[in-house]
Amino acid sequence: MPLFRIRTEIEDRPGRLAQLTAALGRRGANILGLSVQLDAEGVVDEFIVDVPRGGPGARELAETLGAAGGVRTAVRPARPNELVDEPTRALVLASRLRAEPHAVPAILGELLRADDASWGDPAGDCAEPDVLVVPVGRGRAVRLRRFGLPFTATEAARADALVRAALPAPRRSALPRRVVLRDGTQVVVRPLGEDDADGVRALHERCSQDSRRMRYFSPMPAPPRRAIERFRDPAYGRTLVAEGPDGSLLALAHLIHVLDPGVAEMAFLVEDDWQGRGLGRALADLLVALGRDRGVVELRALALSENTRMRRLLTSLGGRTRRTADPTVVEIRLRLDGRPAGTGALAGWPGDRHL
Repeated sequence: MPLFRIRTEIEDRPGRLAQLTAALGRRGANILGLSVQLDAEGVVDEFIVDVPRGGPGARELAETLGAAGGVRTAVRPARPNELVDEPTRALVLASRLRAEPHAVPAILGELLRADDASWGDPAGDCAEPDVLVVPVGRGRAVRLRRFGLPFTATEAARADALVRAALPAPRRSALPRRVVLRDGTQVVVRPLGEDDADGVRALHERCSQDSRRMRYFSPMPAPPRRAIERFRDPAYGRTLVAEGPDGSLLALAHLIHVLDPGVAEMAFLVEDDWQGRGLGRALADLLVALGRDRGVVELRALALSENTRMRRLLTSLGGRTRRTADPTVVEIRLRLDGRPAGTGALAGWPGDRHL
């Protein structure tokens, strides 16, 4: 029976995926594989299906999914060897890459089923949707091209994770980490500990109502103990604290898992006297590194429209600002594969200039 690999984008609403699978079923297509990925415009569903001989071809399948709500649908022939369990396949390729580091282009090409893979310029143009540039060490990169199936943000994260897992990387100091601020002050950044509840409450008490409002959208007092305990739960995410020279907590930085595939939210609270000294940027850099280590594809943050400090910080890292249903709130999206966060970005939004 003919095999096809199908990729289509849908609205991330309950029941939309069921509509696609039902539409394929009505055409006699048997779904053999399914993955949900993130891309700039939203959620991408990828299927491997077989169809009866004499059944629908690529064009008919694309039309079927279009009628069921799929957009930007791509259909191309698949082969039986593509029906391998994806985590197993990635681990096998990582093992091969450790043994054959010279074969990076071929192995990355196999990982993402690219039509062409070669060494390229790390600063090369990857604006085309069917081109992906994967940095490999200092000053090197692999350029992948795949016709008919644009690369998703999830695939870019897979390639980056494979390279970092299998190839030697510069040694990074683990947390706790000493950070030097712009004025030379040294602070220690570490994970939130079980004995930090009093310090978190004291931090909130020292913060002005305006600082708390920028973080929580209301001048709420310190979070209750159960909320602080949730901050330490790995299932919830990861919370970092910045500890000053006198041992007091100066800031909180959160990486929060959400239901969107490959997405995490980030949020910060920095004591007033320590704002504008580079502490927020240091914490943001660490959250980006944590996100990549956890396989996160995109970081998002909600901010009040008037919070220019937060918007400037994240746009300096490559984030893009988007409107929300609430005119007083914006969302900043930061893609961890280095590509823009999508066409919903607000070019020229006031205050969003690089630091």
